[in-house]
Amino acid sequence: MNGEGQSVVKKRKVRSDKKRDVKPTIAVELKDCIYRLSYITNTPVKDVAEVICEKGIKSRKVIDYLSSFFRRDYNYMSTVSTVYIGDPSLESLQGKYQSGKNERITIRFSQVTYDEIKCLAAALDVTPSKATALLLDASVRNTNLLNAYVKLYLNENVDKRRMKELKQVLQYVNKNNPYNDDISWFTLLSFLLEEVKESTADVKEAIHTWMEKYK
Repeated sequence: MNGEGQSVVKKRKVRSDKKRDVKPTIAVELKDCIYRLSYITNTPVKDVAEVICEKGIKSRKVIDYLSSFFRRDYNYMSTVSTVYIGDPSLESLQGKYQSGKNERITIRFSQVTYDEIKCLAAALDVTPSKATALLLDASVRNTNLLNAYVKLYLNENVDKRRMKELKQVLQYVNKNNPYNDDISWFTLLSFLLEEVKESTADVKEAIHTWMEKYK
């Protein structure tokens, strides 16, 4: 009680780095892809999904794709100079799900990213959870973004000599590739780990084993 007989209620301080849980429902195929990325990069699933969404919401290519579903205006990267004009006559995607089996996953976002997703959700006229599902799907389908994610992981976890050798392998494969599509870092690392998965679960050791095997 204070001097005037009134109770004093202390407000709990909210941590600035507090994470917000979002639980989007996504197609099983997309969930499997996230889990595969988790295995490939030896990174927790929730962290993989978080990073992909963070990169996706900053990718103009991803936002360009999602903009065809905007029912309200959207400021890209919170800048006034790039505004996507929404069309209120469009049908909301809130009740739309991919055909086949769908499952829920949990992602934890920083408050800053969560606020960005809320703005995206407002433009799409869906809940933050649904916006996250749409963002995750669009981001994973962006091969440039996925490629950059895996390459960044390799740069941070593989020594320079082996990274140089991996680049040479990738260049050779693409130079001699009879198909139209280039092989990405994601595809290369997926294949590499598939080849040696019975003998090791460590990425660094897997790369060394694979390179020694084909020298």
